[in-house]
Amino acid sequence: MIAFLKREKVLVIALFLAVSSAFLVHPDKEYMEYIDVRVLALLFCLMLIVKGFQDMGLFALLVRKVFGYIKNTRALALVMMLACFLCSMLITNDVALITFVPFAIMALHLCHQECLMIRVVVLQTLAANLGSMMTPIGSPQNLYLFSVSGMSLGTFVLTVLPLWVLSLVMLLGGTFVVIPKEPIVVSLTVKPSDETQKQRALEKVTDEEWISNIAGLNRVHLFVYFGLFLLNLLVVLHVFHWVPATLLTVVGVLLLHKQQLLKQVDYALLFTFVGFFIFVGNIGRISLVSTLVEQLVSGREILIGAVFSQFLSNVPAAILLSGFTDDFQGLLIGTNIGGMGTLIASMASLISYKIYANEERANKRKYIRTFTAANIVMFAVLLAFSHLPIYN
Repeated sequence: MIAFLKREKVLVIALFLAVSSAFLVHPDKEYMEYIDVRVLALLFCLMLIVKGFQDMGLFALLVRKVFGYIKNTRALALVMMLACFLCSMLITNDVALITFVPFAIMALHLCHQECLMIRVVVLQTLAANLGSMMTPIGSPQNLYLFSVSGMSLGTFVLTVLPLWVLSLVMLLGGTFVVIPKEPIVVSLTVKPSDETQKQRALEKVTDEEWISNIAGLNRVHLFVYFGLFLLNLLVVLHVFHWVPATLLTVVGVLLLHKQQLLKQVDYALLFTFVGFFIFVGNIGRISLVSTLVEQLVSGREILIGAVFSQFLSNVPAAILLSGFTDDFQGLLIGTNIGGMGTLIASMASLISYKIYANEERANKRKYIRTFTAANIVMFAVLLAFSHLPIYN
Protein backbone atom coordinates (compact mmCIF):
# COMPACT_ATOMS: atom_id res chain seq x y z
CA MET A 1 0.00 0.00 0.00
CA ILE A 2 2.84 2.41 0.86
CA ALA A 3 4.56 1.62 -2.43
CA PHE A 4 1.30 2.25 -4.29
CA LEU A 5 0.75 5.58 -2.54
CA LYS A 6 4.30 6.70 -3.38
CA ARG A 7 3.86 5.66 -7.00
CA GLU A 8 0.45 7.31 -7.45
CA LYS A 9 0.91 10.65 -5.72
CA VAL A 10 -1.43 12.52 -8.04
CA LEU A 11 -4.19 9.99 -7.40
CA VAL A 12 -3.71 10.40 -3.65
CA ILE A 13 -3.95 14.19 -4.00
CA ALA A 14 -7.09 13.90 -6.13
CA LEU A 15 -8.83 11.61 -3.67
CA PHE A 16 -7.74 13.76 -0.71
CA LEU A 17 -9.19 16.88 -2.35
CA ALA A 18 -12.40 15.05 -3.23
CA VAL A 19 -12.91 13.76 0.32
CA SER A 20 -11.95 17.10 1.91
CA SER A 21 -14.36 19.04 -0.29
CA ALA A 22 -17.14 16.59 0.63
CA PHE A 23 -17.06 18.00 4.19
CA LEU A 24 -17.91 21.42 2.73
CA VAL A 25 -20.49 20.18 0.22
CA HIS A 26 -22.13 17.05 1.58
CA PRO A 27 -22.72 14.21 -0.92
CA ASP A 28 -26.07 14.38 -2.73
CA LYS A 29 -27.59 13.45 -6.08
CA GLU A 30 -25.69 16.25 -7.85
CA TYR A 31 -22.43 14.37 -7.27
CA MET A 32 -23.30 12.05 -10.14
CA GLU A 33 -23.50 15.04 -12.47
CA TYR A 34 -19.88 15.94 -11.68
CA ILE A 35 -18.39 12.86 -13.32
CA ASP A 36 -17.99 12.87 -17.10
CA VAL A 37 -18.52 9.17 -17.71
CA ARG A 38 -18.05 9.59 -21.46
CA VAL A 39 -14.49 10.85 -21.04
CA LEU A 40 -13.66 8.06 -18.61
CA ALA A 41 -15.06 5.44 -20.99
CA LEU A 42 -13.09 6.85 -23.91
CA LEU A 43 -9.85 6.87 -21.93
CA PHE A 44 -10.46 3.29 -20.82
CA CYS A 45 -11.18 2.06 -24.36
CA LEU A 46 -8.22 3.81 -25.97
CA MET A 47 -5.81 2.55 -23.31
CA LEU A 48 -7.16 -0.97 -23.76
CA ILE A 49 -6.80 -0.89 -27.56
CA VAL A 50 -3.25 0.48 -27.46
CA LYS A 51 -2.31 -2.25 -24.97
CA GLY A 52 -3.61 -4.71 -27.55
CA PHE A 53 -1.35 -3.31 -30.27
CA GLN A 54 1.59 -3.50 -27.88
CA ASP A 55 0.74 -7.06 -26.95
CA MET A 56 0.87 -8.03 -30.64
CA GLY A 57 4.35 -6.57 -31.01
CA LEU A 58 3.23 -4.20 -33.76
CA PHE A 59 5.16 -1.16 -32.47
CA ALA A 60 8.37 -3.15 -31.95
CA LEU A 61 8.15 -4.50 -35.49
CA LEU A 62 7.71 -1.00 -36.93
CA VAL A 63 10.75 0.26 -35.03
CA ARG A 64 12.87 -2.68 -36.24
CA LYS A 65 12.09 -1.74 -39.81
CA VAL A 66 13.09 1.88 -39.30
CA PHE A 67 16.30 0.97 -37.45
CA GLY A 68 17.73 -0.58 -40.60
CA TYR A 69 18.21 2.89 -42.11
CA ILE A 70 20.13 4.40 -39.16
CA LYS A 71 23.85 4.97 -39.78
CA ASN A 72 24.99 7.41 -37.07
CA THR A 73 24.16 8.63 -33.56
CA ARG A 74 22.41 11.80 -34.71
CA ALA A 75 20.17 9.81 -37.04
CA LEU A 76 19.38 7.43 -34.16
CA ALA A 77 18.40 10.35 -31.91
CA LEU A 78 16.32 11.93 -34.67
CA VAL A 79 14.43 8.71 -35.37
CA MET A 80 13.77 8.03 -31.69
CA MET A 81 12.68 11.63 -31.10
CA LEU A 82 10.42 11.76 -34.17
CA ALA A 83 8.92 8.37 -33.31
CA CYS A 84 7.76 9.79 -29.97
CA PHE A 85 6.64 13.08 -31.52
CA LEU A 86 4.54 11.57 -34.30
CA CYS A 87 3.26 8.39 -32.63
CA SER A 88 2.14 10.24 -29.50
CA MET A 89 -0.60 11.83 -31.58
CA LEU A 90 -2.31 8.44 -31.95
CA ILE A 91 -1.08 6.24 -29.11
CA THR A 92 -0.78 8.99 -26.42
CA ASN A 93 2.39 10.49 -24.99
CA ASP A 94 2.85 7.97 -22.18
CA VAL A 95 2.52 4.92 -24.46
CA ALA A 96 4.95 6.48 -26.95
CA LEU A 97 7.55 6.80 -24.18
CA ILE A 98 6.90 3.31 -22.82
CA THR A 99 7.45 1.97 -26.34
CA PHE A 100 10.42 3.95 -27.62
CA VAL A 101 12.52 4.96 -24.60
CA PRO A 102 13.58 1.38 -23.74
CA PHE A 103 14.37 0.80 -27.40
CA ALA A 104 16.59 3.90 -27.56
CA ILE A 105 18.42 2.88 -24.37
CA MET A 106 19.01 -0.61 -25.75
CA ALA A 107 20.36 0.81 -29.01
CA LEU A 108 22.73 3.19 -27.21
CA HIS A 109 24.09 0.33 -25.11
CA LEU A 110 24.81 -1.73 -28.21
CA CYS A 111 26.54 1.23 -29.86
CA HIS A 112 28.50 2.01 -26.67
CA GLN A 113 27.07 5.54 -26.70
CA GLU A 114 25.76 5.58 -23.15
CA CYS A 115 27.09 9.13 -22.81
CA LEU A 116 24.22 10.29 -25.03
CA MET A 117 21.52 8.47 -23.10
CA ILE A 118 20.29 11.37 -20.96
CA ARG A 119 20.13 13.74 -23.91
CA VAL A 120 18.26 11.26 -26.11
CA VAL A 121 15.73 10.32 -23.40
CA VAL A 122 15.09 13.98 -22.56
CA LEU A 123 14.54 14.73 -26.26
CA GLN A 124 12.11 11.81 -26.49
CA THR A 125 10.22 13.06 -23.44
CA LEU A 126 9.91 16.57 -24.85
CA ALA A 127 8.84 15.14 -28.19
CA ALA A 128 6.10 12.93 -26.73
CA ASN A 129 4.63 15.75 -24.65
CA LEU A 130 4.74 18.27 -27.50
CA GLY A 131 3.72 16.00 -30.36
CA SER A 132 0.68 14.75 -28.47
CA MET A 133 -0.87 18.23 -28.40
CA MET A 134 -1.89 17.90 -32.06
CA THR A 135 -4.83 15.50 -31.58
CA PRO A 136 -7.65 15.11 -29.05
CA ILE A 137 -6.46 11.57 -28.28
CA GLY A 138 -2.80 12.53 -27.86
CA SER A 139 -3.10 13.10 -24.13
CA PRO A 140 -5.78 12.81 -21.43
CA GLN A 141 -6.18 16.57 -20.94
CA ASN A 142 -6.71 17.04 -24.69
CA LEU A 143 -9.40 14.37 -24.76
CA TYR A 144 -11.11 15.89 -21.74
CA LEU A 145 -11.05 19.49 -23.01
CA PHE A 146 -12.13 18.46 -26.51
CA SER A 147 -15.07 16.52 -25.07
CA VAL A 148 -16.36 19.10 -22.57
CA SER A 149 -15.84 22.12 -24.82
CA GLY A 150 -17.75 20.83 -27.83
CA MET A 151 -15.20 22.42 -30.17
CA SER A 152 -14.86 21.01 -33.67
CA LEU A 153 -11.84 18.97 -34.75
CA GLY A 154 -10.86 21.77 -37.14
CA THR A 155 -10.92 24.35 -34.36
CA PHE A 156 -8.86 22.06 -32.14
CA VAL A 157 -6.19 21.48 -34.78
CA LEU A 158 -5.96 25.13 -35.82
CA THR A 159 -5.61 26.15 -32.15
CA VAL A 160 -2.56 23.99 -31.50
CA LEU A 161 -1.03 23.83 -35.01
CA PRO A 162 1.28 26.90 -34.68
CA LEU A 163 2.65 25.64 -31.36
CA TRP A 164 3.04 22.12 -32.76
CA VAL A 165 5.04 23.34 -35.77
CA LEU A 166 7.25 25.57 -33.59
CA SER A 167 7.83 22.64 -31.24
CA LEU A 168 8.91 20.38 -34.10
CA VAL A 169 11.34 23.01 -35.43
CA MET A 170 12.87 23.49 -31.97
CA LEU A 171 13.19 19.75 -31.38
CA LEU A 172 14.88 19.20 -34.74
CA GLY A 173 17.25 22.11 -34.11
CA GLY A 174 17.96 20.95 -30.57
CA THR A 175 18.78 17.43 -31.75
CA PHE A 176 21.29 18.73 -34.28
CA VAL A 177 22.90 20.92 -31.61
CA VAL A 178 23.20 18.46 -28.70
CA ILE A 179 23.71 15.13 -30.51
CA PRO A 180 27.03 14.61 -32.34
CA LYS A 181 27.15 12.78 -35.66
CA GLU A 182 29.23 9.67 -35.04
CA PRO A 183 29.13 6.34 -36.90
CA ILE A 184 27.18 3.55 -35.22
CA VAL A 185 29.29 0.49 -34.53
CA VAL A 186 27.42 -2.33 -32.83
CA SER A 187 29.64 -4.40 -30.59
CA LEU A 188 28.71 -7.50 -28.57
CA THR A 189 31.21 -7.79 -25.76
CA VAL A 190 29.21 -8.47 -22.59
CA LYS A 191 26.75 -11.27 -21.82
CA PRO A 192 26.83 -12.76 -25.32
CA SER A 193 23.50 -14.56 -25.11
CA ASP A 194 21.64 -11.50 -23.88
CA GLU A 195 23.41 -9.12 -26.21
CA THR A 196 22.86 -11.37 -29.20
CA GLN A 197 19.18 -11.38 -28.45
CA LYS A 198 19.22 -7.59 -28.28
CA GLN A 199 21.18 -7.39 -31.51
CA ARG A 200 18.58 -9.50 -33.27
CA ALA A 201 15.92 -7.14 -32.01
CA LEU A 202 17.74 -4.21 -33.62
CA GLU A 203 19.25 -5.68 -36.75
CA LYS A 204 18.11 -4.50 -40.16
CA VAL A 205 14.93 -6.08 -41.43
CA THR A 206 14.95 -6.91 -45.13
CA ASP A 207 11.87 -6.29 -47.26
CA GLU A 208 11.24 -10.03 -47.42
CA GLU A 209 11.51 -10.40 -43.65
CA TRP A 210 9.33 -7.33 -43.16
CA ILE A 211 6.55 -8.77 -45.30
CA SER A 212 6.92 -12.13 -43.55
CA ASN A 213 6.78 -10.54 -40.07
CA ILE A 214 3.73 -8.45 -40.94
CA ALA A 215 2.05 -11.52 -42.37
CA GLY A 216 2.99 -13.39 -39.20
CA LEU A 217 0.92 -11.05 -37.03
CA ASN A 218 -2.49 -12.39 -36.12
CA ARG A 219 -4.61 -10.77 -38.80
CA VAL A 220 -7.86 -11.29 -36.92
CA HIS A 221 -6.47 -9.51 -33.85
CA LEU A 222 -5.01 -6.72 -35.99
CA PHE A 223 -8.33 -6.22 -37.78
CA VAL A 224 -10.31 -6.17 -34.52
CA TYR A 225 -7.99 -3.69 -32.81
CA PHE A 226 -7.94 -1.34 -35.80
CA GLY A 227 -11.72 -1.57 -36.06
CA LEU A 228 -12.17 -0.78 -32.39
CA PHE A 229 -9.68 2.09 -32.65
CA LEU A 230 -11.61 3.66 -35.54
CA LEU A 231 -14.89 3.12 -33.68
CA ASN A 232 -13.60 5.04 -30.67
CA LEU A 233 -12.30 7.81 -32.91
CA LEU A 234 -15.89 8.22 -34.09
CA VAL A 235 -16.90 8.54 -30.43
CA VAL A 236 -14.26 11.26 -29.94
CA LEU A 237 -15.73 13.11 -32.93
CA HIS A 238 -19.27 12.72 -31.52
CA VAL A 239 -20.33 10.55 -34.46
CA PHE A 240 -20.98 7.38 -32.41
CA HIS A 241 -22.33 6.99 -28.87
CA TRP A 242 -19.86 5.99 -26.16
CA VAL A 243 -22.02 3.29 -24.49
CA PRO A 244 -22.20 0.78 -27.39
CA ALA A 245 -18.59 1.62 -28.32
CA THR A 246 -17.39 0.76 -24.81
CA LEU A 247 -19.36 -2.48 -24.76
CA LEU A 248 -18.06 -3.49 -28.19
CA THR A 249 -14.47 -2.70 -27.15
CA VAL A 250 -14.64 -4.86 -24.02
CA VAL A 251 -16.46 -7.68 -25.80
CA GLY A 252 -13.97 -7.56 -28.68
CA VAL A 253 -11.01 -7.93 -26.32
CA LEU A 254 -12.70 -10.78 -24.45
CA LEU A 255 -13.51 -12.61 -27.69
CA LEU A 256 -9.82 -12.48 -28.57
CA HIS A 257 -9.10 -14.14 -25.21
CA LYS A 258 -7.02 -11.15 -24.11
CA GLN A 259 -8.54 -10.74 -20.66
CA GLN A 260 -5.11 -9.91 -19.24
CA LEU A 261 -5.20 -6.58 -21.10
CA LEU A 262 -8.02 -5.45 -18.80
CA LYS A 263 -5.56 -5.67 -15.90
CA GLN A 264 -3.01 -3.47 -17.69
CA VAL A 265 -5.26 -0.42 -18.06
CA ASP A 266 -4.13 2.58 -15.98
CA TYR A 267 -7.04 2.59 -13.54
CA ALA A 268 -5.15 5.01 -11.28
CA LEU A 269 -5.49 7.65 -14.01
CA LEU A 270 -9.23 7.00 -14.31
CA PHE A 271 -9.77 7.36 -10.54
CA THR A 272 -7.61 10.49 -10.58
CA PHE A 273 -10.11 11.98 -13.01
CA VAL A 274 -12.98 10.97 -10.73
CA GLY A 275 -11.33 12.60 -7.73
CA PHE A 276 -10.80 15.89 -9.53
CA PHE A 277 -14.29 15.80 -11.04
CA ILE A 278 -15.75 15.65 -7.52
CA PHE A 279 -13.39 18.33 -6.16
CA VAL A 280 -14.11 20.76 -9.03
CA GLY A 281 -17.85 20.11 -8.78
CA ASN A 282 -17.85 20.84 -5.05
CA ILE A 283 -15.72 23.95 -5.36
CA GLY A 284 -18.06 25.23 -8.05
CA ARG A 285 -20.94 25.09 -5.53
CA ILE A 286 -19.08 27.27 -2.99
CA SER A 287 -19.90 30.73 -4.33
CA LEU A 288 -17.05 32.66 -2.67
CA VAL A 289 -14.31 30.26 -3.78
CA SER A 290 -15.84 29.86 -7.23
CA THR A 291 -15.90 33.63 -7.74
CA LEU A 292 -12.27 34.04 -6.66
CA VAL A 293 -11.04 31.28 -8.98
CA GLU A 294 -13.06 32.66 -11.90
CA GLN A 295 -11.52 36.10 -11.37
CA LEU A 296 -8.04 34.57 -11.25
CA VAL A 297 -8.50 32.52 -14.42
CA SER A 298 -10.57 34.92 -16.54
CA GLY A 299 -8.48 36.33 -19.39
CA ARG A 300 -5.39 34.46 -18.18
CA GLU A 301 -6.30 30.92 -19.23
CA ILE A 302 -3.01 30.25 -21.03
CA LEU A 303 -0.77 31.56 -18.25
CA ILE A 304 -2.76 30.08 -15.35
CA GLY A 305 -3.11 26.74 -17.14
CA ALA A 306 0.64 26.61 -17.74
CA VAL A 307 1.54 27.64 -14.17
CA PHE A 308 -0.95 25.35 -12.42
CA SER A 309 0.36 22.43 -14.47
CA GLN A 310 3.79 22.82 -12.88
CA PHE A 311 2.41 21.85 -9.47
CA LEU A 312 -0.67 19.75 -10.24
CA SER A 313 0.32 18.17 -13.58
CA ASN A 314 -1.49 19.28 -16.74
CA VAL A 315 -4.32 16.72 -16.58
CA PRO A 316 -5.60 17.76 -13.11
CA ALA A 317 -5.00 21.42 -14.02
CA ALA A 318 -7.22 21.06 -17.10
CA ILE A 319 -10.00 19.42 -15.09
CA LEU A 320 -9.79 21.94 -12.25
CA LEU A 321 -9.69 25.11 -14.34
CA SER A 322 -12.28 24.00 -16.90
CA GLY A 323 -14.99 24.51 -14.32
CA PHE A 324 -14.24 28.24 -14.10
CA THR A 325 -13.84 29.42 -17.69
CA ASP A 326 -15.43 29.18 -21.12
CA ASP A 327 -12.15 29.83 -22.94
CA PHE A 328 -11.32 26.18 -23.57
CA GLN A 329 -8.94 27.03 -26.40
CA GLY A 330 -6.82 29.13 -24.06
CA LEU A 331 -6.90 26.37 -21.48
CA LEU A 332 -5.94 23.82 -24.15
CA ILE A 333 -2.89 25.88 -25.08
CA GLY A 334 -1.94 26.58 -21.46
CA THR A 335 -2.09 22.99 -20.24
CA ASN A 336 -0.16 21.68 -23.25
CA ILE A 337 2.57 24.27 -22.70
CA GLY A 338 2.31 23.40 -19.01
CA GLY A 339 3.50 19.88 -19.81
CA MET A 340 6.94 21.47 -20.04
CA GLY A 341 8.76 22.55 -16.90
CA THR A 342 8.85 20.43 -13.76
CA LEU A 343 9.13 16.65 -13.74
CA ILE A 344 5.53 16.34 -12.55
CA ALA A 345 4.09 18.85 -15.04
CA SER A 346 3.22 15.89 -17.25
CA MET A 347 2.82 12.39 -15.86
CA ALA A 348 4.36 11.06 -19.07
CA SER A 349 7.64 12.72 -18.06
CA LEU A 350 7.78 10.53 -14.96
CA ILE A 351 7.53 7.42 -17.14
CA SER A 352 10.71 8.14 -19.07
CA TYR A 353 12.49 9.21 -15.87
CA LYS A 354 11.62 5.92 -14.16
CA ILE A 355 12.79 3.92 -17.18
CA TYR A 356 16.12 5.75 -17.20
CA ALA A 357 16.47 5.58 -13.40
CA ASN A 358 16.34 1.78 -13.57
CA GLU A 359 19.57 1.73 -15.56
CA GLU A 360 22.53 0.34 -13.62
CA ARG A 361 24.68 3.47 -13.88
CA ALA A 362 21.92 6.05 -14.06
CA ASN A 363 22.97 9.56 -13.04
CA LYS A 364 19.63 10.78 -11.70
CA ARG A 365 20.81 14.22 -10.66
CA LYS A 366 22.32 14.91 -14.05
CA TYR A 367 19.13 13.68 -15.73
CA ILE A 368 16.95 16.04 -13.66
CA ARG A 369 19.30 18.97 -14.33
CA THR A 370 19.30 18.31 -18.07
CA PHE A 371 15.56 17.66 -18.15
CA THR A 372 14.76 20.83 -16.20
CA ALA A 373 17.05 23.06 -18.29
CA ALA A 374 15.61 21.79 -21.59
CA ASN A 375 12.04 22.08 -20.32
CA ILE A 376 12.50 25.62 -19.03
CA VAL A 377 13.76 26.72 -22.44
CA MET A 378 10.82 25.08 -24.25
CA PHE A 379 8.34 26.40 -21.68
CA ALA A 380 9.60 29.98 -21.95
CA VAL A 381 9.67 30.04 -25.76
CA LEU A 382 6.24 28.43 -26.20
CA LEU A 383 4.63 30.61 -23.52
CA ALA A 384 6.05 33.76 -25.13
CA PHE A 385 4.87 32.55 -28.55
CA SER A 386 1.37 31.90 -27.21
CA HIS A 387 1.07 35.57 -26.27
CA LEU A 388 1.80 36.83 -29.79
CA PRO A 389 -1.06 38.42 -31.80
CA ILE A 390 -1.72 35.09 -33.54
CA TYR A 391 -3.37 33.89 -30.31
CA ASN A 392 -5.11 37.14 -29.42
